[in-house]
Amino acid sequence: MMLRATALFLFLAGPASAEVIRLKDLVEVDGVRGNDLVGYGLVVGLNGTGDGLRNAPFTEEIMANLLERLGANVAGEEFRPRNVAAVFVTASLPPFARAGSRIDVSVSAIGDASSLQGGTLIMTPLNGADGEIYAVAQGGLIAGGISVEGEAARVVQGVPTSGTIPSGARVEREVDFDFSAMSTLRLALRAPDFTTAGRIETTINREFGRPVAAMLDAGTVALDLRAARMPSPAHVVGRIEGLPVEAETRARVVVDQRSGTIVMGRDVRISAVAVAQGGLTLRVAETPVVVQPNPFAEGETITVPRTDAQIELEPGTGLAELPPGTSLSEVVAGLNALGVAPHDMIDILKSIHAAGALHAELIVN
Repeated sequence: MMLRATALFLFLAGPASAEVIRLKDLVEVDGVRGNDLVGYGLVVGLNGTGDGLRNAPFTEEIMANLLERLGANVAGEEFRPRNVAAVFVTASLPPFARAGSRIDVSVSAIGDASSLQGGTLIMTPLNGADGEIYAVAQGGLIAGGISVEGEAARVVQGVPTSGTIPSGARVEREVDFDFSAMSTLRLALRAPDFTTAGRIETTINREFGRPVAAMLDAGTVALDLRAARMPSPAHVVGRIEGLPVEAETRARVVVDQRSGTIVMGRDVRISAVAVAQGGLTLRVAETPVVVQPNPFAEGETITVPRTDAQIELEPGTGLAELPPGTSLSEVVAGLNALGVAPHDMIDILKSIHAAGALHAELIVN
């Protein structure tokens, strides 16, 4: 059996000059961040696809506590409904979220429920890392898959045991953060780079006409808000976040071995290197022979093994020499000219990197 695969190449093409990007797409403002929330609760109204309470006793415990809070005494009762599932509820509280605003939530089953489709999440408090309740979630669930089951077969498409509730949580508590009281702002680069940080400093100072920004390191640029002479830090951020900045990126090659996907940056270069690629095929065939004794002779029938082993060397693809300073397009053209298969191409890139000839960061997933 012979397997054939195809490679998927994604190229970050473009001229050799730096890309012009808005400042807001390059940095994060120190202190302006979201907060993760988590809670656990119950999804009800499932069509027989909920938890088996014998296998998930915590579901019964949560349901009993909820019913008791609502005034129904179920102590000592034994119930086995299949329309209830215990779930974890997660959300992200965005920066500057105010009490009464709504946020999206994600819901995931934690028991043996087979599907959450059609269920409704009962009021669930969402806690922050400090243990305080910041939001309360409730509402109809949109499941992310379909599950169909019969007597002898089951078909599942997607993930029916998780879903989302758009705007399913209401913010009840605000994060205590006084942005207007800050006298210094720090801009954190998403991809630290000295060149980009220096250009951000120059661009901001040119916008204000005086020294306002100072590069601290490759990932941080500090702003002196008093030197900006504006009413508030929010006014400063609003003025600078749309400024165009020429961003530099490191040369990278990202490889996904499972799908055969290779992504190369435009700045990838290689030194002088020679590449040879070929294939070795080993075929082993078993053709046993049955041997019987002569007529009227004493003996027994036996099977004699017979093995045919062959080693074939595919026609050589030759030796390809790539000169120094070869660009991305030339590297790809040279490897494609060799007729290299996806996984062989990945091995070649690894070998070129190991030889010190690939001047880029190699990331293998």
